[in-house]
Amino acid sequence: MSAGELLLKMFRYQAWANGELLEAMNGLSAERHPAELHLAIRLMNHCLVVNRIFAAHLVGESQHFASDNTPETPELAELRAGLAAADHWYLDYVGTVTPAMLSASVPFTFTDGDSGYMTREEMLTHVVTHGGYHRGEVGRILVQVSNGSEQGIKLPWDTYAVHLHRTEPSRRLRSLAALPEVVHIEER
Repeated sequence: MSAGELLLKMFRYQAWANGELLEAMNGLSAERHPAELHLAIRLMNHCLVVNRIFAAHLVGESQHFASDNTPETPELAELRAGLAAADHWYLDYVGTVTPAMLSASVPFTFTDGDSGYMTREEMLTHVVTHGGYHRGEVGRILVQVSNGSEQGIKLPWDTYAVHLHRTEPSRRLRSLAALPEVVHIEER
């Protein structure tokens, strides 16, 4: 699998995982858990801003953010729409980027004014891993609220393995016998 193909799979996963997490965040009551909801939204808004910043870097445009988050906190619906648009942009971008473009290094400026220099492949990898880190933080908030409350929150099960098997159900039909090298390794 090429780097481009892997990145496309990772951005498909990110779009799916963002949707799963935002759906779970709907279960956070603004009346019962306002601080937790606010923090969860701020964390995911930070991801959105970073995604937008790196999108600008990828195409050589100036990014117009003074910080890695916005001063105001969006409503959950606005955040969902912004993340969906960013996920769509990345899927389109990764679907058309060439190997030569991926390996090209790009100079840019971070929001704090420091200089940066990364390949497009590194930038794309950063966006995916950065989002996973912060989804994990929000997931922890959801677990804590769910454990300490009578409020039922449907927790996301948004791992990459789950994504692959939900989006490609034929994977469940394959038997381990079809993969003898895996069986052999597991028997040791």
